[in-house]
Amino acid sequence: MTKWAMTADLGRCVGCQTCTTACRHANNTPPGVQYRKVLDMEVGTFPDVRRVFVPVGCMHCDEPPCRDVCPTTATTKRADGMVMIDYDICIGCGYCIVACPYQARYKVSKSKWAFGETATDNETQRFDERLLGVAQKCTFCVDRIDAGLAKGLTPGLDPEATPACVNSCLSKALMFGDLDDPESNVSQLLKANKSFRMHEELGTGPNIHYLWETEDK
Repeated sequence: MTKWAMTADLGRCVGCQTCTTACRHANNTPPGVQYRKVLDMEVGTFPDVRRVFVPVGCMHCDEPPCRDVCPTTATTKRADGMVMIDYDICIGCGYCIVACPYQARYKVSKSKWAFGETATDNETQRFDERLLGVAQKCTFCVDRIDAGLAKGLTPGLDPEATPACVNSCLSKALMFGDLDDPESNVSQLLKANKSFRMHEELGTGPNIHYLWETEDK
């Protein structure tokens, strides 16, 4: 089987927000919608504190609560682990937005552009009317992954088949790969380093793994 997942090395992330920008460009998200956010946090107890940047987004959970509350079955989970939304049957009720413990879902009712009333060329080319009035979120760039696999490429290794945020990461903090493959980049990183998952105690089984105190910086 295949189980796509992402790792984020908190020792490498510098908070540059390049992943956020790349995601915005790739997915044409309007102002206020960020599929890939980077939280600026302070951890520790004074005076022993440190600043940490934490990339967040849809966790593509093993047991996604957003799916369980959907009254139309618009939210589904693929066999490869990715949580998807069928925009054709989503009614925009917002139950999934409330149910998501990671604040990773959004609803946009009307078109919004980055620079006011006029859309940029990229916004015009990538505009998808199906995303208005329904729930939307990170898809792990499923279009890139599926197209890449059809060409025999390996997601996480071949940029053409890898999520835009991972490709753009300047410090190589973000990695993507198949958790069911013990030789994949993400499997090897998790084997070699300490890691944790956000709100794992909720039983959602999130599939963004955070590396902590890695040996190789």
